[in-house]
Amino acid sequence: MVAPGGQSRQPIMPTASKSQTMTEPSPKTQASLHCTDAPTPAKRSWAQALKVYAEPTSLRMLALGFSAGLPLLLVLGTLSFWLREADIDRTTIGFLSWVGLAYAFKWVWSPLVDRLPLPFFTRMLGRRRSWLLFSQLLIVAGLLGMSFMDPKQALQPLVICAVLVAFGSATQDIALDAYRIESATVEDQAALAATYQTGYRLAMIWAGAGVLWVASQVQGDTKGYVVQAWHVAYSAMAASMLVGMLTVLFSPEPQARPIAPARNAVEWLRGALVEPFADFIRRYRWQALLLLALIGLYRVSDVVMGIMANPFYVDMGYKKEEVAAVTKVFGVIMTLAGGFVGGTMAVRWGVMRVLMLGAILSAATNVLFAWLATRGHDLTALVWVVSADNLAGGIASAAFIAYLSGLTNVQYSATQYALFSSMMLLAPKWLAGFSGVFVDAYGYEAFFHTTALMGLPVLLLLFLVSRVKTGSSA
Repeated sequence: MVAPGGQSRQPIMPTASKSQTMTEPSPKTQASLHCTDAPTPAKRSWAQALKVYAEPTSLRMLALGFSAGLPLLLVLGTLSFWLREADIDRTTIGFLSWVGLAYAFKWVWSPLVDRLPLPFFTRMLGRRRSWLLFSQLLIVAGLLGMSFMDPKQALQPLVICAVLVAFGSATQDIALDAYRIESATVEDQAALAATYQTGYRLAMIWAGAGVLWVASQVQGDTKGYVVQAWHVAYSAMAASMLVGMLTVLFSPEPQARPIAPARNAVEWLRGALVEPFADFIRRYRWQALLLLALIGLYRVSDVVMGIMANPFYVDMGYKKEEVAAVTKVFGVIMTLAGGFVGGTMAVRWGVMRVLMLGAILSAATNVLFAWLATRGHDLTALVWVVSADNLAGGIASAAFIAYLSGLTNVQYSATQYALFSSMMLLAPKWLAGFSGVFVDAYGYEAFFHTTALMGLPVLLLLFLVSRVKTGSSA
């Protein structure tokens, strides 16, 4: 949690050593977590702040972050490149981005992931790992289905498989966020967020540059659209999910949090569906609306702009190899650098200051894309713009994930974090569906300028939230 002035606090989760997993706090501990005089954790040296990245929990998050990051581009970013190459119009591509709304509505089934055991899976693996493995199997099935489809001949079957991938990926996110939150203390969450982002971005290199490279190798010197190239590429992506599946099988389950058995269905629904949200409202009262507004708008400029990024590259005449090298490899490396910088700064200086910096940089870099739209096919300009944009995005993401983690109560970690991360995507994803319509009407330059302006309300919300006591004193 972050109090006014940007100093990191610990109002929600109990303190544990770095090698311990989180357990349910006692009533006495729970009371102390919500008081207004919680002690401030001692400020760490730079060496201590960096040491957490080498711990086993952080390394596990690296691999699991890869599993989480792989499906996203395959149903949004890379898929839009495939669709545009198959001569699908930009308006349709924009509307198909609503496949990503599965991520925005994952809070609907997050209580089931939080509490419902899966037959056989839960008995063998535990509650968190069982849902992780189950969701990963759904993703593999959806990707294999996509690998047999041709959007130029029949778009609907491909979209159905993409929805399955998005649903499985959103479910994996629910379980993985809970696993991460329950595996470390609050003060280590920024570092875990950074290693998670590292794995996530490495997966995006593979799901972005890798899939384009595989498709390019299969296509060879053949000109135009070759659907077999995309079939092989998506099959390779399905096989890559083995990284996450093996990590789940060989990772420890966080210490089980005892859940009192419900006497009837109504009591179970109240504990699973109502109480996680009621807890958030009780703790923050009217301030909850302000916090949810910030969560819902913080990444709006990036999310809306990102849907048209790949169609923009195609329309500017960039080749698969150029897009792969610049935006999917070099750009993602800059995001990794931004993630580590943001995570380390958050540990050192507090999350709120880094949140403000990330919001300013994220909006400003969209203006650079508007400038790039006037340059045509300019590879050097693309390198500089993508570098700046990804560095800013990495800083913002690491701080934002840490901030969301600090807002959760460990008793309802899966459900509450799913609510927060869903709110983060709901409005942006809905607006992004109209991005193709806007580009067709006004062009890319006006579109990028508009997405930059969307970041201005975020700065006001951050100013207001920084002066709200969210569980601890200044």
